[in-house]
Amino acid sequence: MAKEHILVVEDEEDILELVRYNLMKEGYRVKGVMSGELAVESAKQEKPDLVVLDLMLPGMDGFEVCKTLKNNPATQNIPVLILSAKGEDTDIVAGLELDADDYVTKPFSPRVLIARVRSVLRRNTQKPVSQTDVIRISDLTIHPGRHEVTVGKEKVTLTATEFRILHLLARRPGWVFSREQIVDNVHGEDYPVTDRSVDVQIVGLRRKLGESGTLIETVRGLGYRFRE
Repeated sequence: MAKEHILVVEDEEDILELVRYNLMKEGYRVKGVMSGELAVESAKQEKPDLVVLDLMLPGMDGFEVCKTLKNNPATQNIPVLILSAKGEDTDIVAGLELDADDYVTKPFSPRVLIARVRSVLRRNTQKPVSQTDVIRISDLTIHPGRHEVTVGKEKVTLTATEFRILHLLARRPGWVFSREQIVDNVHGEDYPVTDRSVDVQIVGLRRKLGESGTLIETVRGLGYRFRE
């Protein structure tokens, strides 16, 4: 059975060939293009399972490619893994805020890249938890309908904002949410939610959840995620 189809967008031919070789060695079907315009056209026509995207492209750059794909209903669900030499925190955050699914910096290890590709593809095939589904992970249970959280048999008292943040993270295990994304998704009524206050909320959540608080991971320079 053929593996997933991956579109690689990279304007440096040697890097394009390196990425293509390693992906094909793992059994993936790979197409490579060297411009943003071709990337958008190929994604629309072929609907790949993943786009591996460089940022520094001639003409339409990677940020614009990602934005275009995510704003088009025909391509918005195609996951995007950014592979770029732009490794500053501001660049990584900017990419993730465009809804890129992961970010790998150059120079990169082919083994690490393959692992990240597998992770993104695996997450994309998982059915997202709905707003009303009960979430059970380890000893932690989140019941949206009752607005109730338990660890083991013990009920945990959370503020409305803490509950919303926990539910947001737990619905997408492994997914990195920037502080800005958390603010956008969580409109707290009991607490003025800002970038800085998100950190305060996370500290409070971890303390109240006890050992289950370790399920909330800090991704340095980026934000937070719920452990897979």
